[in-house]
Amino acid sequence: MPETLPSGVAAAIPANSFRRSRGLFIGRGGAWVTGLSVLVSLLALLPIAFVIGVSWQTGWAGIEKLVFRPRVGELLVNTVLLVVITLPLCIALGVALAWLTERTNLPGRRAWSLLATAPLAVPAFVHSYAWVSLVPSIHGLPAGVLVSVIAYFPFLYLPVAATLRRLDPAIEDVAESLGLKPWAVFFRVVLPQLRLAICGGALLVGLHLLAEYGLYAMIRFDTFTTAIFDQFKSTFNGPAAHMLAGVLALCCLAMLTVESAARGSARYARVGSGSAREQRIVLLDRNTTRLALALQIFTCLLALGVPLITLGKWLIAGGSEVWQWDELLPALEQTLLLGVAGAALTTCAAIPIAWLSIRSPGRLQRVLESCNYITSSLPGIVVALALVTVTIHFARPIYQTTITVLLAYLLMFLPRALVSLRAGIAQAPVELENMARSLGRSPGRALWLITLRLAAPGAAAGAALVFLAITNELTATLLLAPNGTRTLATGFWALTSEIDYAAAAPYALVMILLSLPLTGLLYHQSKRTAGR
Repeated sequence: MPETLPSGVAAAIPANSFRRSRGLFIGRGGAWVTGLSVLVSLLALLPIAFVIGVSWQTGWAGIEKLVFRPRVGELLVNTVLLVVITLPLCIALGVALAWLTERTNLPGRRAWSLLATAPLAVPAFVHSYAWVSLVPSIHGLPAGVLVSVIAYFPFLYLPVAATLRRLDPAIEDVAESLGLKPWAVFFRVVLPQLRLAICGGALLVGLHLLAEYGLYAMIRFDTFTTAIFDQFKSTFNGPAAHMLAGVLALCCLAMLTVESAARGSARYARVGSGSAREQRIVLLDRNTTRLALALQIFTCLLALGVPLITLGKWLIAGGSEVWQWDELLPALEQTLLLGVAGAALTTCAAIPIAWLSIRSPGRLQRVLESCNYITSSLPGIVVALALVTVTIHFARPIYQTTITVLLAYLLMFLPRALVSLRAGIAQAPVELENMARSLGRSPGRALWLITLRLAAPGAAAGAALVFLAITNELTATLLLAPNGTRTLATGFWALTSEIDYAAAAPYALVMILLSLPLTGLLYHQSKRTAGR
């Protein structure tokens, strides 16, 4: 299909001249963009190189001694049980809530839809803090599964709900016309079309289960992440912590492989837009409506009621004395500074890769992009250990400095900026960028003046996602931050470690208030994606 130009430009320059010159302009400006993309991707490979290097240095005899022992087997069993039990529960709850809010006449379903997303505003370790405050004896695998489900089920709810809004109701009409009952239509027609959404959401939940530290440390449930942190603090960068990090990285890669296989290669799109039709709404009878409302209320009480009631209880019990402004305000300031600096650095680092993926897609671009996605799937503690090792041996001046912390945020959260920035650049016409270069602008100046300005909304959305992820980050900040650094998350963690739950409540409340924009952004973005 021929490329089109703005009408004011077409009269002066033939459209096919841009087609002929596009490769030339990308070739001239693409060298430095490719170089920066390679540099960022090589940096992203540091954690993988760390795991491989430590394994090579330890040798098979050392690996056998440190890995093949009862303690590692216990951690592996805990991890497998946690994932195997939690994921199906999250999938069942997320799909059920999505179907009730999107496909039934449930009273107040729009409000229930927003409430199903709201638990994302509460950091996972704040969920754990609330439950430990409420039931001090709660611990172990059952507690881990309970808190994980109520903290992470929105990662399933959001993509499934968005997919349900986009499904073609004509397919379900055909199935019913062939004699299928409503439940058969759901399981044989609707559910298979939700596979991609379920697999994507399950992958996010699974990676969070492997990476989370604060949630499980507080309820005294041992996982690889808690064990690695304990080993690092007791032996300071010892080989046992490195080997556990290697096993954890293998678990993450295994989960990525399983998710890729589960997605399959089936197509889920149709040719042609079809005619606009309202989604099928199932009319619930009185008893089913009561059960559906009971499920919604019960879920909200567990996921929102417990944290908010617990926080309110501690804030009231502590009174005005728990608001230690001389400590809380510096922690808020430090969090905002790290969040803004980390978001700016990560967004800037994502620009070359995003530009390359849209303007010059190819095998090299796919490899570079994959490097960043794979590294971001690794737990923060593995990234932190890699940076500790590298900075101690090769960059001692930046060891335990703000630079190292920002590098960790870059490695962990770059895909969040990349996805949004890539979508923004895709909406910026390449013809305008090429025309600016034809008028004498350098590639960098054309990129800055034309493409990045048009892609600014996408860049801002990506930066906001990174910023809000940084404000709730705990593990890497604990390991890498300079002495004296106190963010909201680390301040909250220090106070809860001292069992001073009342003093920790203000920190938790401020983190929730900072996370609310992310929740609103995700909710409205899912609505917009579905064409609502």
